[in-house]
Amino acid sequence: MSASAAPPPARRPAHGGAIAVPDHPHRNDRRWWIALLVVVLGSFAVLLYMGAKINQDKPPVPQTVQVRGDGQVMTHDDIVQGQRIWQSLGGQEIGSVWGHGAYVAPDWTADWLHREAVFILDAWAKEDGGTTYADLPAEQQALFKGRLMEVLRTNTYDADSGTVTIDPIREQAWRANSAYYAKLFADGHDHYAIQKGLLTDPVQAQQMADFFWWTSWSASTNRPGDDVTYTQNWPHEPLIDNVPPADNILWSIISFILLLGGIAGMVFYHSYLRDDTPENLDEIPHDDPLLGYESTPSQKATLKYFFIVGFLFMLQIAMGIIGAHYGVEGGALYGIPIDEILPYSVVRTWHTQLGIFWIATAWLATGLYVAPAVGGKEPKFQRLGVNVLFGALLVVVLGSMFGEWLSMTGRMGFGRDRNYWVGTQGMEYVDLGRLFQIGLTIGLFLWFALMWRGVSPALKRAKASPDGHATPTATAPLAVGSQRTLTLMLLASCFSIAGFYLAAFGIGKSTHLSIAEYWRWWVVHLWVEGFFEVFATAVIAFLFARLGLINARLAASSTLASTVIFLTGGILGTFHHLYFTGSPSGVLAIGASFSALEVIPLALMGFEAFRNLRLLKVRDWVAGYKWAIYFFVSVAFWNMLGAGIFGFLINPPISLFYVQGLNLTPLHGHTALFGVYGMLGIGLMLFCVRSLMPGREWNDLPIKIGFWTMNGGLFLMAMLSLLPVGLAQAWASIDKGLWWARSDEFLYGDTLTILRWLRVPGDTIFAIGAAAIGVFMVGLLTGWSLRKDSGGVVEQGSPVAHDEAGV
Repeated sequence: MSASAAPPPARRPAHGGAIAVPDHPHRNDRRWWIALLVVVLGSFAVLLYMGAKINQDKPPVPQTVQVRGDGQVMTHDDIVQGQRIWQSLGGQEIGSVWGHGAYVAPDWTADWLHREAVFILDAWAKEDGGTTYADLPAEQQALFKGRLMEVLRTNTYDADSGTVTIDPIREQAWRANSAYYAKLFADGHDHYAIQKGLLTDPVQAQQMADFFWWTSWSASTNRPGDDVTYTQNWPHEPLIDNVPPADNILWSIISFILLLGGIAGMVFYHSYLRDDTPENLDEIPHDDPLLGYESTPSQKATLKYFFIVGFLFMLQIAMGIIGAHYGVEGGALYGIPIDEILPYSVVRTWHTQLGIFWIATAWLATGLYVAPAVGGKEPKFQRLGVNVLFGALLVVVLGSMFGEWLSMTGRMGFGRDRNYWVGTQGMEYVDLGRLFQIGLTIGLFLWFALMWRGVSPALKRAKASPDGHATPTATAPLAVGSQRTLTLMLLASCFSIAGFYLAAFGIGKSTHLSIAEYWRWWVVHLWVEGFFEVFATAVIAFLFARLGLINARLAASSTLASTVIFLTGGILGTFHHLYFTGSPSGVLAIGASFSALEVIPLALMGFEAFRNLRLLKVRDWVAGYKWAIYFFVSVAFWNMLGAGIFGFLINPPISLFYVQGLNLTPLHGHTALFGVYGMLGIGLMLFCVRSLMPGREWNDLPIKIGFWTMNGGLFLMAMLSLLPVGLAQAWASIDKGLWWARSDEFLYGDTLTILRWLRVPGDTIFAIGAAAIGVFMVGLLTGWSLRKDSGGVVEQGSPVAHDEAGV
């Protein structure tokens, strides 16, 4: 769960870089390309092989569940339809299953398991003349606990007939739990942010309960011939000895050893190759190299993307604030019952999805801006393509949001085909309906086509050059890179971003949950946390190299080397999301090892932050890019803290066994996703807008306010609320079980309530910062964000010229 790349790659040796390389990149580029090919092909071969193993070893969905000596309880179709109903009403946005999903309501797997176990134990206690299991003496409790383990952990699945046979007492527990959940989803529950009347059809309520039963059965039933459950004994439930198995502990220890050894190796490698000789200031331009460069029509047309970024960003923050209040006020915002219009499931879906949308939009716009400046000419109809893509983006974003609202509020019904196609798929981060997924995929490939048309001329010029170097020209000011490396890396990352989103299509409307999780994490981890990093690293290398702030020759090799290193851990690190999703133990071993390797490059991010700051001192004109560089510095900080420290806090199997589905996960998610990708998106946006108007002074007070308040607010949100709540939940999970850490009795205690309310200061400060950035962007249109003595609002090449900008 860690992000790994992104600040500028290695500059000339005096500054060092994220990954240092010797001063002979021509010789090393070929070696790094070979290494990259080996890493990517080898890693994906393992990823696909283990995917086949997951498919083979996944917990079976029985054709029928019957009571021993009696009739049928449920069928395969009931369980599958129950999953579809659960997904269509929000799925992973209302509580969680197998630990994946939202954190306000319970984890339904752990909750069902505990309720079933307590029901059976209390029933036996009453048969024995007692009142409840908790009131029995220790000796009798131990006797009943052993009997319970025999009933729940024994695998009675018959592969030939596809039948699971249960004891009569389990049928009674099934009926009791089904009635409880039917009432819960019909009457609503303020503490769980479930609105009243969410699911009132008794047949559908029963089918969803059947799905919950199956997820609990998978988590409590041993695999055939093993003493470990299908979910590797997750969740922690002391009543049936669901505790970490031996391989969980062993591979956790190995992951710690790999982390420490890897950091030591990286520090040695970095220190050995770094050259601290003084910078040759004569190599750095005395004036902004982009001064006088006139933007092309398609570049000017990208400006509107950045304004949409600001709008989506503000909307995401608003959803985050409302969602945080649901966690402490149930269905209200400062007492206003807004859940009747915007239920928590909708708010959280929009919050997570908008985060992906606005960050991706910032990066896509950056690519569209960079492409003509690298290629050296404006391809025919490029501006039209940029505008068409913009329109398609709006349709996908707004259409998917409306469809999700219709589905989750019941206006489409539940569990129907239309929920899946134009409503929601109910899977976190890939919630949008399949029709909008198709539209997004088409848009991504259109973006790649636009990138190819804009960038590919640089490859031809480099090929025609004696040294293979794409030399900057008046029309191609960003055409830098030795041996075409940066250009190829940029195009490869663009193709990967478009291509790997296709993994989302592995999830169908009735896909087995284990397989759905497998493909979902291909998108979330590989798409969001993998190839966007390659893209960002290459783009920043282009920008910094052309400004003369980093050595273009070394930047190409450094970008390639950095990519090899973080993809070595990043691709197979995907498995750390799949420890407890019905996967075999091999997934745990590979995930633990390679997720530790993901963290290793992040150990040096602190060095990178300080070296980025040194860029501001080399020439006066660099101050114009000050705030873009500051945001890149913050990326390095949050990469180290959010992705590195907070990521590894939850990544080892022994840690994730107890904390999966608790607030330590959003602690990592907020500080890594926004701290790294969000800050990077804003930095890229400011860099592009700055370079569209070189030599002009900004009224940068709003950016200053935005930078410090966003970073400060995110830090306060993490340290005052998410971290202490997550640690308290971890203690509760270790002590009593996951069910207790997610229960409203625990979360609504006095101390935890105060800690959750302490998100408000950080959220508020963060929102002020976001608003300040929004004010600045609007000010670029009105001229307020430009100093009056810098030439006015309209200037040749200025994106503020409405008649030229294509807005």
